[in-house]
Amino acid sequence: MTAGKADQSRAGLAEDFTLWDANVMLSGMKHLMPLSIAALVLLTMPGWAQDDRPPDPCGTQSPPVSIGIRVDCLRSEKWDAQKEWAAKYGTAGYQYLIGGLYGGGSSGVPQDYAKAVKWYRLAADQGHADAQFYVGVQYEKGTGVPQDYAKAVKWYRLAADQGHADAQFYVGAIYYFGKGVPRDYAKAMKWFRLAADQGLANAQFNLGVQYDNGLGVPQDYAAAAKWWRLAADQGHVKSQFNLGAMYANGLGVPQDYAAAAKWWRLAADQGHADAQFNLGVQYDNGLGVPQDYAAAAKWWRLAADQGHADAQFNLGARYYFGKGVPQDYAKAMKWFRLAADQGYADAQFNLGAMYANGQGVPQDYVQAHTWANLAAVDGDPERTEIRAQIAKRMTPAQIAEAQRRAREWTEAFENRKR
Repeated sequence: MTAGKADQSRAGLAEDFTLWDANVMLSGMKHLMPLSIAALVLLTMPGWAQDDRPPDPCGTQSPPVSIGIRVDCLRSEKWDAQKEWAAKYGTAGYQYLIGGLYGGGSSGVPQDYAKAVKWYRLAADQGHADAQFYVGVQYEKGTGVPQDYAKAVKWYRLAADQGHADAQFYVGAIYYFGKGVPRDYAKAMKWFRLAADQGLANAQFNLGVQYDNGLGVPQDYAAAAKWWRLAADQGHVKSQFNLGAMYANGLGVPQDYAAAAKWWRLAADQGHADAQFNLGVQYDNGLGVPQDYAAAAKWWRLAADQGHADAQFNLGARYYFGKGVPQDYAKAMKWFRLAADQGYADAQFNLGAMYANGQGVPQDYVQAHTWANLAAVDGDPERTEIRAQIAKRMTPAQIAEAQRRAREWTEAFENRKR
């Protein structure tokens, strides 16, 4: 689903080659399903009760019962003997903790994923849910074992069936993407909901995505907004951004630009470039916030510094017209060039106009024709006409050189995208 598009103004062709004013399109909603593997963590597990097992070499079984692994044991000559004892007599929690030491490479233990899997597996075979989850992680990532999605699903399911929220989320993601199992959006919904009901923000976000797109469930914008709000309240940045877009468009919630600004600001403060861009649009147009061209430029700069092409273009236009920032053709050229290098046709057009007019750079018809040619590649009649007007001021050799540069730029751009 794409957020609404505000009016875009374009000045008519005057005596000089006139630039397009700032594009004020709201960024579309980004439906990205997170499937990153969380860093391996160490959880403090309870020790074991006294029984008739032989004493462990480090003496951690003696009363009072110790919790976890003592650092002095890790750094002593007894560590290898302690591990042998743990493999034969240790509780699942103790084995899981050793796996975490190897998985994280902490407390002086060298990172070794193969050894981590061994210890996680020992604990997992005793029904330890966290260990089962991390065995699944290892199989999905192919760390310490060959990558095997079917085995990852098996171990995730064992942990998920015990109510392990992260495992439930990963089972849902496996079904969503069809990794090791047939793709099944309905089953993905089932597992995401189980994790979401436990408060897992990523699962709540993914439920919102499925309701928004009607994947495995009837499309329901109100339900999407509900789940995104739950995740957004936990600081989930993509949910904050999407919820802002719902308010801006009035989908599943009443249209409310002030509420959109609230949620986009929360996401923007976490560095979300699209949210920063959209806040700039709101300040530029006075949508839900007082109109403030300087604030618009501020938010566009933050997004532009992250490579956001729309923001780079808008910032260039603001420097060109001196709107919210001092007029500065050199800075306008800088930001137009950054957007143009990403294939942004409006910015390419503006670069051509500035080279033709000698604004911020020496007048250069070869450069002007090069960028106008790139901007007109889609056949836009006005851009094509302006390119033709520039060509009238050039020699055949200059036109040939501009065309060569345009071909080289296009080839390099296509190579960068591969």
